[in-house]
Amino acid sequence: MKKMTTNQAIQYKDSMKVPEPTLRRLPWYLSNVKLLKQRGERYVSSTQISKEINIDASQIAKDLSYVNISGRTRVGYEVDTLIAVLEDFLGFTDMHKAFLFGVGSLGGALLRDSGLKHFGLEIVAAFDVNPELVGTTLNGIPIFHSSEFEQKMREYDVNIGVLTVPIEIAQCITDTMIAGGIKAVWNFTPFRIRVPENIVVQNTSLYAHLAVMFNRLNFNEIK
Repeated sequence: MKKMTTNQAIQYKDSMKVPEPTLRRLPWYLSNVKLLKQRGERYVSSTQISKEINIDASQIAKDLSYVNISGRTRVGYEVDTLIAVLEDFLGFTDMHKAFLFGVGSLGGALLRDSGLKHFGLEIVAAFDVNPELVGTTLNGIPIFHSSEFEQKMREYDVNIGVLTVPIEIAQCITDTMIAGGIKAVWNFTPFRIRVPENIVVQNTSLYAHLAVMFNRLNFNEIK
């Protein structure tokens, strides 16, 4: 693992203080500010961002207070600086390499999503047991048999695993990944995987989000 620079260590320490809801909102601000830059804007205020994404301006200002940037009174933040600072703070400027496990419909879609690289994630290889997939490539990314994982860990500088396997093997594959040296798991399955305390897990269940959307939709219809 690469050793952190002093600046990166300070930034990491600061980022640990940031509430998770704030971390989830910061990429929204970044995307919005990039759109404003495309429109020719040189400065942007919390109020302007608020109008675009319907989040209270005071909340935006509070969220941005965790980031090492200050705006000018009645002018706002310099757009280029805000973009650079947010990208650096969120870790999007460093490329993090990952393995993907399970090249089904969702896994295949992630392999085709070249936009992930713009946010600092590069899937460098995928693993599956389907003989029709093993030995092929998708979007230039090689697909290996799952049994080759440990060998490929020695060949690639990877510490992130993207989990898109069927639910019944999610824990088994997770255990294999961690035993092989994976330090963070981006879990797209609806299964709540169990990991040691030192392993980072980000659960992104599409089904859970669907359940929330359907529930709110039904509630609105009842009203």
